[in-house]
Amino acid sequence: MQECGGALSTLDPRAPFVVSVRDLGRRAGAMQELRRTAPAPADLGSGLARVPEGAEIDLDLRLESVVEGVLVSGTIRVPVRADCARGLEPVEWDEDADIQELFVYPPQDARGHRVDVAVDEEDAQPTIEGDLIDLEPTVRDAIVLRLPLAPTCREDCAGLCSECGARLDDDPGHGHEKTDPRWGALSALRDIEKDN
Repeated sequence: MQECGGALSTLDPRAPFVVSVRDLGRRAGAMQELRRTAPAPADLGSGLARVPEGAEIDLDLRLESVVEGVLVSGTIRVPVRADCARGLEPVEWDEDADIQELFVYPPQDARGHRVDVAVDEEDAQPTIEGDLIDLEPTVRDAIVLRLPLAPTCREDCAGLCSECGARLDDDPGHGHEKTDPRWGALSALRDIEKDN
């Protein structure tokens, strides 16, 4: 536990996504810019697309002090690695995501002491702990919501043959002769006549 600004915090100020807002104070209108590169946490992805663990996430943010807390807004850029949902080829691109999140001051009594209030976890807003905020959940949400569940290498990717697994883009005329099973008996008779 870290003590910051007179309040105990469970956040580690050395963590890559933890940011100090001490310089903003509680002066509404105060602002600071934050440009930082942080390593991607594990399991940052959705479907077939993912951000490799440890890859550089570029943060270009603005932290503004407002009456309720600190408003964080800006953009993040991440490298994405994926497998084409149709052809299973590796695909790579950089993804930009906008973020905007209000980190609220914890509830206090009239004397300025922190008060514990029961809050529904689903509706809870992120809070400022001491003078620290943790951007990782906000960054994670912004990235995961931007990633496609079924990315493709090209919009017109033909994919793989469902029978043999061949890449259809490599052989546009690829196909298999199919006989309707209802005609199977007639095909068998034709084969018998060929043999005679």
